[in-house]
Amino acid sequence: MNKYELVVIVNAALEDEERAATIEKVKEYITRFGGTVTNVDDWGKKRLAYEIQKSKEAFYYFIQFESDANCPNEVEDNIRIMESVVRYLCVRKEA
Repeated sequence: MNKYELVVIVNAALEDEERAATIEKVKEYITRFGGTVTNVDDWGKKRLAYEIQKSKEAFYYFIQFESDANCPNEVEDNIRIMESVVRYLCVRKEA
């Protein structure tokens, strides 16, 4: 099992329930493809370095999980088509 870190940037125009549902869906994707979520950090609303989709702020979430090598690719494929997610980045942690 490898350890991964996933940063998800969610649109600031969403309500609290919609943001929570988005993060739950991301966690659900991780578990569906064989991963185990170890930690979820809510970094809150932050100013973006540059304007994305006419928005200057967004909510940041930092998710740590363990899985095999195929899980991050499957998770990224599903996150890519989520309209509420502005940006994402998944990296493997070094041992």
